[in-house]
Amino acid sequence: MAETLISPGVLARENDSSFVSRQPIAAGAAIIGPTVKGPVNIPTLVSSYSDFKNKFGTILISGSDTYTYFTSIAAYNYFNNGGISLLVARAVNGNYSPATSSGITNSEPSYPGAYSTGNVSIVNNLAIGSGEVRVTGSFGLYRYISTATVGTPANDVDGQLYYFASGSDLAATATNLSTILNTTLGSYFTVTSGSGGLIFSSSVSSSAYNGTAVLSGSGTTFSTILTIGGGITGIGSVPFVLETLSEGVIMNSDGPIDAYGALASGSANNVRWEILNSDADSGTFNLLIRRGDDTTNDQIVLETWTGLSLDPTQGNFIAKVLGDQVEVYNPSTNQIELTGFYSNASQYVRVSAVNYLTPNYFDNSGAPKPQYADYLPLDSEGIFGGALGDIMGGANFYSDINSTNTQGLIGTDYDNMINLLSNQDDYIFNVLMTPGLVNSLHSSQITSIITNTQQRGDNIYVVDMVPYASNVNAVVAQATSRNTSYAATYWPWTLVFDPDTGDMVWVPASTVIGGVYAYTDNVSEPWFAPAGINRGGLQVVRAEQKLPNSYRDTLYNGKVNPIATFPSTGVVVYGQKTLQTRASALDRVNVRRLLIALKAYISQVAQNLVFEQNTAATRNSFLAIVNPYLESVQQRQGLYAFKVVMDDTNNTADVVDRNQLVGQIYLQPTKTAEFIYLDFNITPTGATFPA
Repeated sequence: MAETLISPGVLARENDSSFVSRQPIAAGAAIIGPTVKGPVNIPTLVSSYSDFKNKFGTILISGSDTYTYFTSIAAYNYFNNGGISLLVARAVNGNYSPATSSGITNSEPSYPGAYSTGNVSIVNNLAIGSGEVRVTGSFGLYRYISTATVGTPANDVDGQLYYFASGSDLAATATNLSTILNTTLGSYFTVTSGSGGLIFSSSVSSSAYNGTAVLSGSGTTFSTILTIGGGITGIGSVPFVLETLSEGVIMNSDGPIDAYGALASGSANNVRWEILNSDADSGTFNLLIRRGDDTTNDQIVLETWTGLSLDPTQGNFIAKVLGDQVEVYNPSTNQIELTGFYSNASQYVRVSAVNYLTPNYFDNSGAPKPQYADYLPLDSEGIFGGALGDIMGGANFYSDINSTNTQGLIGTDYDNMINLLSNQDDYIFNVLMTPGLVNSLHSSQITSIITNTQQRGDNIYVVDMVPYASNVNAVVAQATSRNTSYAATYWPWTLVFDPDTGDMVWVPASTVIGGVYAYTDNVSEPWFAPAGINRGGLQVVRAEQKLPNSYRDTLYNGKVNPIATFPSTGVVVYGQKTLQTRASALDRVNVRRLLIALKAYISQVAQNLVFEQNTAATRNSFLAIVNPYLESVQQRQGLYAFKVVMDDTNNTADVVDRNQLVGQIYLQPTKTAEFIYLDFNITPTGATFPA
């Protein structure tokens, strides 16, 4: 419609000022570090400390000692002070994999054959050029004599007799023997050689060749050196396989089950499974996911899934209900790659395979189809095993971390998650912590994080500068090497009560500062200083050092926020500088966090304007949302003043022709009172006070 009248007439125009100001999307904190369990290299959102414990665990048992990671202590402090959400990126050292279910069976027959129990060195008793091996079983007796050259096979009264060539050593002899064994016994066994020994495995399923014996000797003196067994006829097959979402050997709940139904390797960190009420008439069964340290008579049920089926055409198909998706980080693309069709609804397991499907379980008359009679799982309970990935032995914890061992990791173990969290589209957070990384020990990783944080522009990084037992000059020297308003550092370390072990342990400042930021957001706003007696109090036993005023001056001049100790108030964060060297409003944490909050919200609003018509109506819709929001920030003491310009003055014809929409936002951030001067003026009696 035309915007102006050329000839006489009436132009009806609308100016909609009734827009409801939307609230910004709430963003929480993020943390990178080791955990006891949980998905590896997959950032996972948790909403409470109990949620963190369920997904990532807390207590690590190493020998007779118990430990926790800085990650869990930081999570506790963050949520205990009002944190809303925490993005946890688990870093590990080495290769990790999930545990898979063992023992889920149905009535469909399966026939594993007989086999040898290991690589038995049956030729060690054979001298080169002499000696004999005999194989005897239900198929009769076979004899194999070692000679310098291969002779013509001949029958004798004891059974089949064959000659085989001796080798230059026992390994070569074993290879030659396995060749003739496969030639003559191939219909019964497959024989392989290795390390001077032989391995037998049945080529016929079932228990038919159990008890087959292998003997070695010469003349009339022979001894049995191997009895082959293990073949079973008619056991059930595996209808489906479950896999833990968490990775690492801690998820293995295997081991013997005692008289009370307790697992030797069961713990609060792993799980076990149980099948109940398997019903062929309805084609359904129930599945329990139980905690690994429960017993048969005292079960701790974590999840209950009822009415499951193996019918992929139905909504109760087990893969649809529990989920079957796998997330894997690909470092070459810096992306999380997803396989599987159904989102994981279980917090503990996924379906990794369904081997026996029952599509359209019922026939036209409503009766179960007979070919599916044995497909459903049998009522039973079982374990998980086969996971790989163990925490590094001899890990250095707490005050003992160093450049080559920080809680069992090295600096490069953090690289994948540092790179992944640079992806602003997929991961939203406003504070980042990496307790365990120290600038003086892990400079490369700290540099990468700061670079990513500056490029994202939507979060502040709480960084530790020095390890335990450092001094003021050392921490200032490290802080001087950094120059950014997107990071802040605090010192010294603090002694805290571990919330899970009850021990007193030393932790770097970043472990507790996340809680200070969360508390500030909870009782006031992000643009209030996360420092001082009102908002900067720390729930710690004590600081590593009591800082006199001269030390606090040195630290603050060096861009390090002191953690001070006062007799009447305890341990308090007593500074709020960023690591920016140049003096400006952005050298303060409250201003940087103000800008983070404003940019996050206003960018969300602007995102909705992309590909909209570049007209006054579009610009007015933006102003109608942004101006009320900034007014509310001003009322909440975040701004002295502001102005938003998005009109014809900065959206001229040439700007519009370039498909651009320009907005200019002018801000006067509220400053904090950090240096308070009180002048006490003594006057003579009768003096008049100034007005």
